Amino acid sequence: MTPRVLFVGRSRLNLPLQPWLAKKWDALSAVFDLRVLNAGEGTGDERFVLLPPAAAAFYPRLPFAVARELRVFRPDVVISSDPFVGVAVRAARPVARSTAKLVVEVHGDPRTFTRGYGSPSRRLLAPLADATARAGIRGADATRALSTFTSSVVQDARGVPATACFPTYSDLEVFAEPPPVPVPDEQHIVFVGALEAYKNIDLLAAAWREVVRRVPGARLTIVGSGSRLSVVERLVADLPDNVRHEPLLPPGAVAAELDAARALVLPSWPEGLGRVVLEAFARGRTVVATEAGGIVDIVTDGRDGLLVPPGDEPALVDGVVRVLEDRELASRLGAAARETYREWHQTAGDFAAAYRSLVERVLAGAA
Repeated sequence: MTPRVLFVGRSRLNLPLQPWLAKKWDALSAVFDLRVLNAGEGTGDERFVLLPPAAAAFYPRLPFAVARELRVFRPDVVISSDPFVGVAVRAARPVARSTAKLVVEVHGDPRTFTRGYGSPSRRLLAPLADATARAGIRGADATRALSTFTSSVVQDARGVPATACFPTYSDLEVFAEPPPVPVPDEQHIVFVGALEAYKNIDLLAAAWREVVRRVPGARLTIVGSGSRLSVVERLVADLPDNVRHEPLLPPGAVAAELDAARALVLPSWPEGLGRVVLEAFARGRTVVATEAGGIVDIVTDGRDGLLVPPGDEPALVDGVVRVLEDRELASRLGAAARETYREWHQTAGDFAAAYRSLVERVLAGAA
């Protein structure tokens, strides 16, 4: 019998789905009778029920929308994309008189919800948000993590590691399929990610000023947008010959930026896993990254990347300067990175099979 699964998520979806995202949901539809309740916009796919994307409209409506789907769709399992959504599902189950099992996913450190995004005023909500996240994890029937780090977050809250641990599917064909190109002679580094506090954009800006002092011809391309945009704008204004900012690029253009660079730089506070690292590795590019979170699941210091302590500006500067000044090092690490990527390669079918295994374990009583 095919399990009936309700996926509930906060990340924004737009219908019709982009081809890369359609691969994920089509693969899951092949192993489940599924419904998706999510933030987003658009029509045309009966599998999806979309709520307004704005948080102020999404969260108040979420428990009622979940209760409705529990009554109408009658899932065997509900998969919540994060602990906060999980709390809403728990509130809805008794209202709908549902016995559906709840799987809560942990994609990162929930504490960044109030500390790593947006304005500093969000920190005022930190105690409440932290307590809510812990309740969401503890109240789950089972959990799913992405990395050793996120499984440790689960263990801190529940006393046991995550029920299952496997990465979220990302269509990396645009990065993996074209043959790698040689590491360039140009002393170029790239950052790709949200311009938010948890990505440590301020540290990147401070470190880059010192990198340019030591390597005057160095160039940095920053791809991304977010609440720390002003930090990047000041950096571009101060070093117009050494910094370029691209607010948004499609995947193919990101791959081209990686090809034009010696390495990816990623000074984040703990990442849940680090998809952009896999993108860089797929292109045969090394990374200078923080030795924290899920990054250490992917990167081995000195073999396929250079790892530095979180928040250590001198170490970050030294790592970036090393790959800028030593093309042979960047090439050697990049070649090893390409091999590491092969170990992490995942098809949409692989992802769906891992989910099917988790759901079957949960229905059999796994916690």
